[in-house]
Amino acid sequence: MSISSLKGGVGKTSVTLGLASAALAAGIPTLVIDLDPHADASTGLGVSADSRETIGHLLKKGRRGDIAANIAPSAWQSKAADKASLTRVPVLDVAVGGAYSGIYDRPDLRARDLRRLSQLLARTSGYALVLIDCPPSLNGLTRIAWTASNRVLLVAEPSLFSVAGTERTQRALELFRKEFAPDLGAVDVVANRVRKDSAEHTYRLNEMRTMFGSALLKPELPEMSEWQQIQGAAYSVHQWPGKGARTTAGHFDDLLANLVDTGSKRSRPARD
Repeated sequence: MSISSLKGGVGKTSVTLGLASAALAAGIPTLVIDLDPHADASTGLGVSADSRETIGHLLKKGRRGDIAANIAPSAWQSKAADKASLTRVPVLDVAVGGAYSGIYDRPDLRARDLRRLSQLLARTSGYALVLIDCPPSLNGLTRIAWTASNRVLLVAEPSLFSVAGTERTQRALELFRKEFAPDLGAVDVVANRVRKDSAEHTYRLNEMRTMFGSALLKPELPEMSEWQQIQGAAYSVHQWPGKGARTTAGHFDDLLANLVDTGSKRSRPARD
């Protein structure tokens, strides 16, 4: 699953980390691919490259890249095991991000370059879920992610520019599917950083419901002030104390469940 947005600053990486947290809490073996050159997801998951090759270097190697040998266990795993006194550590692994992947974030990639991540993932096993955190653009890295994905989740704030950008991304995805990824499944939308006391957000949410229909998933994710502190400490939202974190963790549990449920029920679009 690619987590994408055309506009930066809408909380795309926070949604990726929230879903990863829900998957860890549910015991779903998960791999996070950090394709954003800023590598914020890697930081939030408490990993660094060290002696490992980053995802950009692995993409460069293509078929010769050994992703399994360079995957890092997230810092969240041991914290989850310690908290629950588990003997079996839940699996949440990371293909570490880095600036080198930026060499592929350009609009003129060839079809064989778009398949680089697919080739790497074909040599992994044991994961029930793969989350790909994309950069906030429609350039090469995002298209590489879409080519490797079964589905796409678009993250949007209930604001004019974010909603308009999400609609443009939907159109771009339809064109991309026809030319490069005919087997790409559902494209869903999640509203993030929602403020219930904002008249503008209320208006835009109604607009999104009309515009995106059943593709707009529940629940809508409210704004949470603790996100930066949680991510800076490399904790999952499920491990963070406080009522706000517990409420947000519950929203991500529901979102992950809805993604799995809609994935099983919604058929793929017919090929032209």
